[in-house]
Amino acid sequence: MTHRNVLRPDTACLLVIDMQEKFAPAIQSFDAVAGSAAKLMTACRALGVPVIATEQYPRGLGRTIAPIRDLLGGNAPLEKTAFSCTGAEGFAERLQETGADTVVVCGIETHVCVNQTVHALLDQGLCVHVVADAVGSRHAGDHDVALRKMDLAGAVLATVEMSLFELLGDAGHERFREIQKLVK
Repeated sequence: MTHRNVLRPDTACLLVIDMQEKFAPAIQSFDAVAGSAAKLMTACRALGVPVIATEQYPRGLGRTIAPIRDLLGGNAPLEKTAFSCTGAEGFAERLQETGADTVVVCGIETHVCVNQTVHALLDQGLCVHVVADAVGSRHAGDHDVALRKMDLAGAVLATVEMSLFELLGDAGHERFREIQKLVK
């Protein structure tokens, strides 16, 4: 039996929050956050972990950046104006369809949409993993305080590499070499 705070591909889904064009110039280390999100998405696709994506007010903030959008395949991002993804039309249904009891979160901004989504998901009794090197804010202080707040609320803080190896679970996994290449 694996502890609930250790990721398993059969009980998890990945939530990619608001990785949009207009945020790119404003977010600290946006390219690194986007690259980390892409690694998570690539691994989840290989391991059969469902992926849900959102866009915050796309009419004003633009669409999901191309590298992330390309990894979504035909799974269109859910549009929202609420800061919490749980306020997006169709989100509850899409999350329920995954059958996940654990949500792995990446995206932006750490202190706004990520923070409010994480707290809402925790309130629903879900286990939530926040991938610290795959979330970002405009200011480091906001990012750091939001991570601390989510940690204190019961979210599990993780890194991309930690998350990928937890999802694999074993070096004997048939996808081990493929996933290992993502972190080297």
